[in-house]
Amino acid sequence: MTTTKNLAASLFRKEVLALSAYKVADAQGLVKLDAMENPYSWPEAIKTEWLNCLRDSPINRYPDPEAKQLTATLKQQNQIADDCALLLGNGSDELIQLLLMALPATASVLAPVPCFVMYKQISDSLGLNYIPVPLLADSFELDLPVMLATIAQQQPSLIFIAYPNNPTGNLFNEQAIITLLETSKGLVVIDEAYAPFAQASFMDRLKDYPNLLVMRTVSKLGLAGLRLGYLAGHSDIIGQLNKIRLPYNINCLTQLSVDFALSKQGLFEQQTAAICAERQRIFDRLNSFAGIHAYPSAANFLLFQVLDGQAERLFELIKQHGVLIKNLNPQGGLLKNCLRVTVGTAEENNAFLAALVSALG
Repeated sequence: MTTTKNLAASLFRKEVLALSAYKVADAQGLVKLDAMENPYSWPEAIKTEWLNCLRDSPINRYPDPEAKQLTATLKQQNQIADDCALLLGNGSDELIQLLLMALPATASVLAPVPCFVMYKQISDSLGLNYIPVPLLADSFELDLPVMLATIAQQQPSLIFIAYPNNPTGNLFNEQAIITLLETSKGLVVIDEAYAPFAQASFMDRLKDYPNLLVMRTVSKLGLAGLRLGYLAGHSDIIGQLNKIRLPYNINCLTQLSVDFALSKQGLFEQQTAAICAERQRIFDRLNSFAGIHAYPSAANFLLFQVLDGQAERLFELIKQHGVLIKNLNPQGGLLKNCLRVTVGTAEENNAFLAALVSALG
């Protein structure tokens, strides 16, 4: 008799069988500082206003397939030129998937590493040729000579650049990215997921480079539960990608909620300022500990390296004290002995620091 395991092995592509599922750690009962979320909720008055906005939403009907109102709001707030277009996705993950699905089966995809894991995960699932180029070990900067040589040899159809980079937190050299844009014959996707904390963007360069796409999400701003990402680029490129976008991919509650939230910029600016201030406080405190080196960050998280062989122990001890952070040591390479902590509220950050002190003994 054929087992379900054998059936799956006989039917599914080898690329899928070789993958490991993306695991999300169980944070129940823990201070959750592992997923780069905005820790702040909304004041009750704004919650009431939001719920009133949703009250008459026609959930018995399909949502606007083009999300016209929300798209107009996003274009206006991001000052996107009229000759550029937006593609909306169910989070940035769907946009990454759409980009990679549009490529030929023989295409190459290049990204500096370490970087956001979904670039490789989705590339591998589609059987594309994923080319990792290690960052410089001393600075986490782009190794521009190696990247340029790889582009010349491999001619990647698509290059992902996270700006700031996840999980290192740094902004790559701007001129290096411009060099890549001017050199590459393929698309260059600047992933600006952490733009609210960085004060840096390539959005205003769209008119200068036909191969440039800028990707953002509202998740880090404080709307992670709504799952909305957007990709900006020249209309000809976005138009082709829109052909493979599933209809009605942005539900009506997300469309209304994000449009409403974006009218409350003052609230998000206050929250972002508080996160950035706490980021600096944690950075200074981490670097006051012997045997710990925290790296500068332009995002809402901090990467820090501990003494050789101590990452697993410290991660588990911090967790035992009720705080969940991210253990990056298993990834190896430049992330050996590294842990990453999301910037939370002052109370959450104090809990993390207290757990770390206890773990250090």
